[in-house]
Amino acid sequence: MKITQSLIWAIPATALVLPVPITSSQEVLQHVLNSNPVKSVWNWFTGPSDEKRVLETEGGVMYIGGDLLKIRLKRRGINFMDVTDHLDFYAELEARKETDKPETKESPYPTSLQYLKEAGKLLGNISEANMQLALATMSSFKTRYYKSEYGRNASLWLAEAVDDIAKLYSGANITVQTFKHPWGQKSVIATLPGSQISKASSGMRTPATMYHADGDIVVVSAHLDSTNLLLPGILPAPGADDNGSGSVTILEVLRVLASAAESGTFIPHNSLQFHWYSAEEGGLLGSQAVLNEYRRRGVAVRALLQQDMTGFPGMGVGPDREGAAFGVMTDYVDLALTRFVESVVAGYTSTALVRDKCGYGCSDHASATKVGYPSAFVMESAMKKSNPYIHSVMDTIDRLSFEHMAEHARLTLGYAYELAMHKF
Repeated sequence: MKITQSLIWAIPATALVLPVPITSSQEVLQHVLNSNPVKSVWNWFTGPSDEKRVLETEGGVMYIGGDLLKIRLKRRGINFMDVTDHLDFYAELEARKETDKPETKESPYPTSLQYLKEAGKLLGNISEANMQLALATMSSFKTRYYKSEYGRNASLWLAEAVDDIAKLYSGANITVQTFKHPWGQKSVIATLPGSQISKASSGMRTPATMYHADGDIVVVSAHLDSTNLLLPGILPAPGADDNGSGSVTILEVLRVLASAAESGTFIPHNSLQFHWYSAEEGGLLGSQAVLNEYRRRGVAVRALLQQDMTGFPGMGVGPDREGAAFGVMTDYVDLALTRFVESVVAGYTSTALVRDKCGYGCSDHASATKVGYPSAFVMESAMKKSNPYIHSVMDTIDRLSFEHMAEHARLTLGYAYELAMHKF
C-alpha cells in the first residue's frame, strides 16, 4: 500500500524519464497512439510487456508508461490508479454526474450500534491461531506479484481456502467465485446471501448471476497480492503485512460468520460479500475490474470496508500494544460510512483510533469511491507509524502482532454484522 522510502533502491535517472503530466483524456489517448514502446533494463530483468499504460494520480493528472514507471512513481510516494482499461467508462460516469441531480438525504447508516449483544457473542470465536496458520501459508509463496506464476498460485490457494469454509459450513449457502483477469492472478469473491435473496436466485449461481445478487450488498475487502519494489518479478515479496494480514483477517471473519449463519444465530438481511482483489500494487487493477463490472450491472453496494495492513501495531508501540491506534482514513472515502465505522471501533474493539489521510488511490477503497460506491478504509496505525518493512523481503510474519490482527477482525465482524442486519 503506502511507500516506504527508506527501504527502496533507486534506479538511475537515466533508466526512465518521467513524462510530462497529461490532464486531458483526449491527449492521453493520442499520446498512447503516438508513443513508441519504452525499452529499458526493466524488461531484461522481469520480461513484462512494455505496453504503455495510463496512470491517474492526484487531481486527475495522468502519466503514460509501463511497469518501470509504476515503480518509479511508487518509490517517489506517488499513488496512482491504472485506468487504462476503464477510460471510456469513467468518462461516461463523469458525463452522468453533469445530468444527474444530487440527492440530499440523511446518512443511510445506523446512528447507533444495534446488534452489539448478538454480534458480541461471536467475538470470542475469532482465532488468532487460524490467522497465523493461514498467514504462514500465504506468506510462504516466494511472491504474490500479480504477473508471476507464484501470484497466480497464491490466488488459487486463497480461493481454495475460501471454498473450504463454504463447504465446511454448507448450511450458510456461501458461493465462491474467482474473477479472471488478463494478467493471470485472480480476484476471489465469497457471497453469504441475505434474506433478500429470493429462493429462485439462491443455490448454485453462475459468475453472471453472482453480479446480480438481489437486494443490498455489504462488502468487506482486502488485496491479496504483494510486491518487492527492487525487482517485483524476481526478488521475494512475502507480503506478510501488505497485505497477507488483511487477507487472513477477513478470511477469519468469513469463517466466524459462516458458522453463525449455518447454526441460525446469524440471519443477515443484506448479502455479505468478501472480496480479495488481485493486483492492487499494479494500480488498483483488480478492484477496478470487479467494482466497475458491478457498477455497470447496477449491483447495489451499500458499503465497502477495506482492510489493508492489519498486523503491525505501529512504530514505537510495545509488545503489549500500549499506544496502538487504528488509522482511520478520511480522504477519498464516504464520511458518513467512516463515522459509522468509527462507532464500530469504539463498540467492538479496545483499540483507539486516529484520523489520517493516505492520498489518492492508496488502496482498493478508492476504486469503490471512484464509481460512486460508499467506502471506508481502516489500517493498522497512522500512516507515519505504519510498517516500514513493506514492499521488501523483510515484510515477514515474525514482525506482526496477531492480537492486533484479532482487533481488526473484531472491527470487521462488527461492521459486517451491523450492516448485514440494517435495512437501507
